[in-house]
Amino acid sequence: MFRLPVLVFLTLAIAFGGGAWSASWMLKATSGFGAIKLGPWSAYPSLQTADADPFAKAHRAGDGRILLGRAEGLVFTASDDESGAALSGRCSYEVSGSTPPARFWTLTVTDADNRPLEAPPRVPTSINSWTTLRNVDGSFRIRLDASAQAGNWIWLNANSNISLVLTLIDTPAAASLSMVELDLPKISKIGCDDA
Repeated sequence: MFRLPVLVFLTLAIAFGGGAWSASWMLKATSGFGAIKLGPWSAYPSLQTADADPFAKAHRAGDGRILLGRAEGLVFTASDDESGAALSGRCSYEVSGSTPPARFWTLTVTDADNRPLEAPPRVPTSINSWTTLRNVDGSFRIRLDASAQAGNWIWLNANSNISLVLTLIDTPAAASLSMVELDLPKISKIGCDDA
């Protein structure tokens, strides 16, 4: 007597629960389609445009952050180093090279959920184009480490994986059709704290 209603309820629960879970997983798994990947760096140039796919629009709406328009800039994120290993908050890294032409850029360390790291007072967790010391050819080296370093240094001491976020403001690269040819900094692991 109760067999049919129980089966109907079970079927509906699985269908709605599975649908809600898969939609939530998809929104967390990607910022949308149309990513470009340059070494360890990835960007979604169409993320903030009217041409963005439905997943990107839903991600943008749920994120609650104001994003740059395509003509305003471009955001690259790296979660791996040059060798493909995940970036760890217990390791030291060197970010070296140069960025594509931009009026201004920032490099920030975030946790796996894209939130800035909680750092002790007066230690840098980001660096920008105005404060970066450069070589004669315009290239730079930025050290990410738990202890202070001479030159360009960003504090890094976390118990989880991290991401690097490179934001290019007012860059012609955002409107370029050949973004795959952009020159982005290299991320090299120096060593890790085994503690």
